[in-house]
Amino acid sequence: MATATKHQPVHDPANTSVRVEIFDQAYNLRGSDPDYILKLAEYVDGKMRAVAEQTATVDSVRLAVLAALNIADEYHLLKRKQENGGSDYHDRAQQLSSALDEVLQDHRRAG
Repeated sequence: MATATKHQPVHDPANTSVRVEIFDQAYNLRGSDPDYILKLAEYVDGKMRAVAEQTATVDSVRLAVLAALNIADEYHLLKRKQENGGSDYHDRAQQLSSALDEVLQDHRRAG
C-alpha cells in the first residue's frame, strides 16, 4: 500500500513535496494536492501488486509497464463509454425536452 509524507514546500507554496512508496520504492513527488498525489500513488501501487499476483515476473520495470497498460486500458474504456454515453444522454435530453414542450403546449391549449 502506498504511503505519503508531506514536506514543506521549497520554492513554490502551490507545489508541496510528497513522499510516496509504490511497489516498495520511494518517490518524492511535487504537486498542489498531496492527498490526490497519495491517492494516485495508492492506485498505481495496487495495480502493480495485482499484476505481480497474476504474473510470475519479479522485474519491477516489466510490472510497471503491465500496470500502465492496465491503467491505459481502463482509461480508454471509460473514455469510450463517456463518449458513447455522452451522445446517449444528449439524445435522451432532447427527447425529454421535446416531451416537456409538448406537455406545456397541451397545457396552454387546455388552459
